[in-house]
Amino acid sequence: MELQIVNPDPKYERARLVEPTTLGYLYVAASIRPSPFPTLLPSRRRSELIVRVKERARQVESLDGVVRATVFRAVIMPPARPFSVFLSEHKASLHVANFDLVVLIETRSPAVIRAVQLAPEYVGLMELIRKKSKLVRIIAAKNEKRVGEVDTSRPGLFLFNHFAAEDRRVMLQLWDYLTDWYEVETGLDNSVAMVPLPGEPSDYALVNWARWDKSPLRHLWSQLSKRSFWNYVAANLDANHAASMPIYYHLA
Repeated sequence: MELQIVNPDPKYERARLVEPTTLGYLYVAASIRPSPFPTLLPSRRRSELIVRVKERARQVESLDGVVRATVFRAVIMPPARPFSVFLSEHKASLHVANFDLVVLIETRSPAVIRAVQLAPEYVGLMELIRKKSKLVRIIAAKNEKRVGEVDTSRPGLFLFNHFAAEDRRVMLQLWDYLTDWYEVETGLDNSVAMVPLPGEPSDYALVNWARWDKSPLRHLWSQLSKRSFWNYVAANLDANHAASMPIYYHLA
């Protein structure tokens, strides 16, 4: 496949990028009690698990080679399949992201990820999450492209956007154009595209991580109310046989 840009607009070109980080990423995503509605309902099971996961995450963060271990809880999970040709065509083979808990472990380099996964602290964390979750997905990744660093030192609205595509190479090219739309239309000034390491199994060509200082509903409205979101972002995903599955989170 070759990249196609439909409905081109001079306002949206390629995103302005900085050098990728040299960090490694362990993306641990769990479905505990995902909601059938876009806004997640309260869950005692999820809340109790988050308390224990945060304790284990602090232990993982103390490991040699680990930079940070951050826990996120989902707040908004927009429906993805009804608006995506690609997801409708692949509903039997592709898991639509519905993760209401994420632990993102940042390591000093991708090379130390496997050692972290063998550590008792990480094994204990994963045993806890798996025991309490309906589904768990783990992706060992590196940063392929970056707009800027994502700040986890203070509260905000965090996005993990799961991109699936027929051709991963094309998806990475398309990401530049979609990200520029977000820069222009939402004020995005940070973003990290995490790509699975070679040989790493994943439904997703990349998982994009970003942050805004906005409320979830205001941020969603700022996208969905714009005609260009549908004519440019959604249309180019369909044209390139790709899909996005965004989920919005707060720090847990």
